[in-house]
Amino acid sequence: MECKNKTVIKSMALLNLFLTKERLSLNEMIELSGMPKTSVYRMVCSLCDMGFLNRDESGMYGLGLLFLQYGQLVSERLDIRKMALPVMENLRDEVDEAVHLIVKQGNEAIYIEKLEGTQMVRLYTAIGRRSPLYAGACARSILTFLPEDERKAYLEETELVPIASGTICDKAELIRVLDMSYKNGYTVSHSELEDYTSAVAAPIFNHQKQAVAGLSIAGFEARFQKDRLPYLVKRVKTAALDISKKLGF
Repeated sequence: MECKNKTVIKSMALLNLFLTKERLSLNEMIELSGMPKTSVYRMVCSLCDMGFLNRDESGMYGLGLLFLQYGQLVSERLDIRKMALPVMENLRDEVDEAVHLIVKQGNEAIYIEKLEGTQMVRLYTAIGRRSPLYAGACARSILTFLPEDERKAYLEETELVPIASGTICDKAELIRVLDMSYKNGYTVSHSELEDYTSAVAAPIFNHQKQAVAGLSIAGFEARFQKDRLPYLVKRVKTAALDISKKLGF
């Protein structure tokens, strides 16, 4: 089924002109694109309003700073995944559980890498899947180490909605867990995103000492009991620190 939006495609064609040209006038964009003047004008105005293009004092257009922001995010995330993967593979082989890598996107966490263990139980998580920052050890490892004002604002504006039987929906309890996780340098979850599963996670820091990702070991809760938990905590903290060092921490 054809579902392409023609305006989006044409707007992308205009942006593609700047792959080889640093600055262009409106007339140059019209000439190079072969599109009607009125159409180009409307699209350029919209692209400027959204930050994809900017217009200088001489009337020339160039790519907006928004692309720099997007490019930085993509670069950071790809670098984190590339640097983290060997460490994740070693961790998976050591503990024989699923290993996840997540990054913050807005007020959510997004899974950018997942390695399965050999256990028969398969978790609901998948690359590209999102979860709220308050639920699950991996996402909460980032929330725990956000700047205090950012974390406070998130807690004030976020409704804690139950996802599984163990999801923390009381803000006072969540704050207590966050404080404990901050003190210990790791966080644990049981049945927060999916019943009968558990996870332990630690934050990954960059060269600016910012928590830019979370690393977790996750699996069936019977394998995350008190006798084995210290071992898993030690392994995930060590692996997260190894990745952090690769990022300049």
